[in-house]
Amino acid sequence: MAARLLKAGYQVTVWNRTMAKTEALIAAGAEPAATPADAVVAAEIIITMLEAGPVVAQVIAAASGSIAPGALVIDMSSTRQDEALALHAALAGRGIACLDAPVSGGVLGAHAGSLAIMAGGAVADFERALEVLQVLGRPTLVGGPGSGQVAKLCNQLIVGATLNVIAEALLLAQAAGADPVAVRQALRGGFAESRLLEVHGQRMLERDFRAGGQVRSQAKDLDNVLIAAADAGIALPLAALVQAAYRALPEALAGADQSAILIGLEQTNPGIRLGQHVDQLS
Repeated sequence: MAARLLKAGYQVTVWNRTMAKTEALIAAGAEPAATPADAVVAAEIIITMLEAGPVVAQVIAAASGSIAPGALVIDMSSTRQDEALALHAALAGRGIACLDAPVSGGVLGAHAGSLAIMAGGAVADFERALEVLQVLGRPTLVGGPGSGQVAKLCNQLIVGATLNVIAEALLLAQAAGADPVAVRQALRGGFAESRLLEVHGQRMLERDFRAGGQVRSQAKDLDNVLIAAADAGIALPLAALVQAAYRALPEALAGADQSAILIGLEQTNPGIRLGQHVDQLS
């Protein structure tokens, strides 16, 4: 994402908790910063992309004394709605604008600049950020503060549930004597067609579980789905089943791609395994 901003001609200053991860960006023309505070000095737009809400809060706290009033913070991490609302409120108290703008599309979408970007905040702040966000993907304002995180949770619920169903469908094909490769191909173009069947269905057939969207991230997001549902006063029984499936995966798979839910399904069906490929986990 930062590389795309550089290629688009923006002046980009970068900081990461693991500084080695900034080396390729520095080589591409980014300015390095030694601390979060150094990174935001004089910045008009500040983008954070971090692991979870508590880390976002820590980094913003470390930088906040150097963020100029009138600057715009765009948090593109996946966090809880209440964490996003707290960030908006804390920054507003210092005259700093904020958007919560999580993304979907994975590593491929980030490289291609085709991320789905779900933004929550004021219309004026979204319009101010629009040109920058369009370098990264397809931004949509989905509501006020915190709404971007709600939209991302909706996305993750659909993704997590669909991956479970794809795994079940392919394993059923295998166990019942059909060719799962041919079954997936036969489903393409029908009502079952989806980007997930295209990409992650193929991953499952090839047993390519090298990290894209990680199991640990999907599990965290599904935890947050259930928290949001409880806060909204509704029951989501399917979401609870999907969350339990991801939480039941062994810790050794935490860094694997989320399509590794197939392995968990196979563990509940001893002796049934999709295909003959060796598992690729890293």
